[in-house]
Amino acid sequence: MKSTLIKSATLFNEGKETVADLRIRGERIEQIATDISAKKEDQIVEAEGKWLLPGMIDDQVHFREPGLTHKGNIFSESRAAVAGGITSFMEMPNVNPSTTSIEALEQKYLIAEKTSAANYSFYLGATQENLEQIKRLDPSRHCGVKVFMGASTGDLLVEAPEALDAIFRESPTLIVTHCESSPIIAQNLSRYDQKGIEPQITDHPDIRSVDACYASSSYAVELAKKYGSQLHVLHITTAKELSLFEAGPIAGKDITAEACVHHLWFSEEDYPALKNLIKCNPSIKSVEDRAALIDGLHSGKIDIIATDHAPHTWEEKQQPYQQAPAGLPLVEHALLTLIDHVKQQRLTVQQVVEKTSHNPAIRYGIEQRGFLREGYFADLVLIDPDDSTTVNHSSSRYHCGWTPFDGHRFSSRIASTWVNGSRVFDGKELKISEPAMALSFTR
Repeated sequence: MKSTLIKSATLFNEGKETVADLRIRGERIEQIATDISAKKEDQIVEAEGKWLLPGMIDDQVHFREPGLTHKGNIFSESRAAVAGGITSFMEMPNVNPSTTSIEALEQKYLIAEKTSAANYSFYLGATQENLEQIKRLDPSRHCGVKVFMGASTGDLLVEAPEALDAIFRESPTLIVTHCESSPIIAQNLSRYDQKGIEPQITDHPDIRSVDACYASSSYAVELAKKYGSQLHVLHITTAKELSLFEAGPIAGKDITAEACVHHLWFSEEDYPALKNLIKCNPSIKSVEDRAALIDGLHSGKIDIIATDHAPHTWEEKQQPYQQAPAGLPLVEHALLTLIDHVKQQRLTVQQVVEKTSHNPAIRYGIEQRGFLREGYFADLVLIDPDDSTTVNHSSSRYHCGWTPFDGHRFSSRIASTWVNGSRVFDGKELKISEPAMALSFTR
């Protein structure tokens, strides 16, 4: 059985910072102690001065398979993810065809079990007519049901009150929501039409507005309280929405909130330079909203940090504003953005670990992951805080071949990533010997 001994790392786990050794045996963490004697079979990793964290669990990605594989696929994007220290992901249903049946959902698992470098689970997409499929979800296997309570594509938009009531009343799993009000967005757009003005990317946060977000997210929270649902509101972008959520630790909450790395990094001031490359839904908003999200992480009103990784081709992004698709690739550089926040004293390492590893594991009930604990799966990331990473389009591992961070120098480096005990990234090269595992849930 393979064995790895990581020596003299600085471990960040469960609010504590300690210098210790950690031994991996097989797929799991066998021992954590101040000084572990090496054995003949150990592969030694000298980690003095480096930070050892549980791998990031990304609860919101779009890997584009099946049907949209010119943008990305599970093989390519999971490899970019592990190079960025993300060891598990939960993938969204807006592919082609949409993942709106249990059969389509299970087809994704079949793809991932052959190709994914990171551990995985998949959401079923809600429609106005697929309640019986939602009721078939297995809480121990399927991460949740995704409800687009606002603008979406295909058959995934759910706005009818009776359909939403039924989903919130009947879902056997966590409900996760994209919250933007389509009527408010349409009303905002109509003002440009009435004036004969063609909207531009700088208008995006006014079209996909604060009010559009709040109207929808407040409705979701109202439904969850009405039916006692388990609700997780994805990618909060506004200060106004924070009033909907409780401060404090995640344990025991029925309603939780998430922020995404790009909304913590960019603001509306970046649109003139980056244009459609940072077009996303919900939109990147004001400097003040961004600061409020950071405050929400400190207070505990925001429980989880994710990516909403959503690649499109360079050519698609070069179209005029209204035709350009929304979304950007993020998994390879997400954790690096958060360590930059740490270096700039906006967050602590302990908060990053809590919001990217511990809390996703708690909220979803992920079995034996998300913590540095003996007996848990060895999903780990080793970070060199004294090195740096310069990012450019050509060096990114995304299938789409570009990154919104082109030219940026991050203040740390991913030195290694382990998934289920295997060192899948050594800081320079990917070393994937076998596919990863489906996540399982204890709920």
